[in-house]
Amino acid sequence: MYFEYFGLNEAPFRITPHTDFFFAGANRGATLDALIYAILNDQGIVRVIGEVGSGKTMLCRMLAESLPEHVDTIYLANPLLSRDEILHALADELQVRLEAERPGALLGALQNHLIERHGAGRHVVALIDEAHAMPPDTLEQIRLLSNLETSRDKLLQIVLFGQPELDTMLSRPDMRQLRDRITHSFRLEPLVRDDVAEYLDFRMRAAGYRGPTVFAPAAIRRLARASHGLTRRINVLADKSLLAAFASNSHQVAARHVKAAVRDTDTPSAGRAGIGRWRWALGLAALLAAIAGAGQWWWLAHPGAVVSRTDAVLATADAPPATPPPATATPEPAANAEKPTQLAAAPSVPLAPARELAAATNPAPTVPAVEAAANAAAAEAEPLDPLLAPLGNAFADRLAASERWRRQTPAQHWFIQLATAEIGDPSGVGRYLSRAARQVDDASLRVFVDRRSSGLRIGIIYGDYPTAAAARTAMRSMPPSLLAQGAYARQLGSLD
Repeated sequence: MYFEYFGLNEAPFRITPHTDFFFAGANRGATLDALIYAILNDQGIVRVIGEVGSGKTMLCRMLAESLPEHVDTIYLANPLLSRDEILHALADELQVRLEAERPGALLGALQNHLIERHGAGRHVVALIDEAHAMPPDTLEQIRLLSNLETSRDKLLQIVLFGQPELDTMLSRPDMRQLRDRITHSFRLEPLVRDDVAEYLDFRMRAAGYRGPTVFAPAAIRRLARASHGLTRRINVLADKSLLAAFASNSHQVAARHVKAAVRDTDTPSAGRAGIGRWRWALGLAALLAAIAGAGQWWWLAHPGAVVSRTDAVLATADAPPATPPPATATPEPAANAEKPTQLAAAPSVPLAPARELAAATNPAPTVPAVEAAANAAAAEAEPLDPLLAPLGNAFADRLAASERWRRQTPAQHWFIQLATAEIGDPSGVGRYLSRAARQVDDASLRVFVDRRSSGLRIGIIYGDYPTAAAARTAMRSMPPSLLAQGAYARQLGSLD
């Protein structure tokens, strides 16, 4: 890498939010101060709007770190929660003991818990990221949550972070009641050229650089134009520009280095076929050859493709394998403690024509008991929804096994809900499941399909636990990457 070459202690332009690198210029610091004031002194919902890559998540995390000690912060990163699931997520974050699974009872339990915290002088705020992707029913539930109050104060302060699509959603007539409860709105504008210059210099010095300005004025102009002032894209281009400068043995980033970074980052359009493509390939090959000749660093690739919403929700599961918790946990010893139910394997159910053909070609022995069991299972199974067909046979098998587990497991048992995804990118769901299966017990990794909302939604869940406490204990030993999308303990009966 180029760290030693430029005198850096760490990567200056990483794309994951790191609050030590929060840039207070371009009105970001003033927005943070205004958000803190609004949370501590106002009673309504707060909205923060910004384009993709404008720094919303960085601002959200900085806000969580900057609030006073008496403020309890809840961060919800999964926008695809249903109206019931968001209640469960809040209850899990607040460690609310649930006596019933009915939404009304759960909302009442949340209110009672928030009243207790309010009486103890605590202030609770929920920071909801990617709110533009939330289903309308979930946004309506947020409105109902904003109604929880005492005679003088709101019990839960809510801050919505989202892309401009959130404004479009809130402009709908059926969103008027939620829109009227928004008392403060902030917008993160793209950085202008002077802001980009300050941003680049700030990030370099925050990473340990102590020399003269690295980015030449012409390089800054080209970088500002190519990035459109969006901080995420600035980070990607600046990182590759530093690599190009290092490869050419230059201590200053020139316009040609930014040009090479832009070429490497942008996807060629249809009109850039033929000679344009091989020139790009030769340019990149020359850069890599120079880097290899230096022999002092390695190349870190940055994907340039736009990630779909489903991939964005699920991609955090790609992490080094960790020791998984047991699929079935036992609560603290007690006189009347029950052992988890041991499930017998159920017959496999044919789910695709290809399998039916294979079964016809190689018929199984005609044992009456086996035939009866297979016929009963086939009658009990639902046909696979056509929208799920692109997910393939592996998903169909997992769904069938999950359905059998649901039928055979007491409704009072608990599981861990890892993620929720809409049917839009089947490959993203498949990748998440394959990655998760490498980190936890594959047999305890299950799925369910929610057909009650507008369009199908897939829930990815894990484990089988006799109590909520056992499920939460298991969560503490799971890989953090699997919990990053707002994982929470949930009772099996809530799926019915």
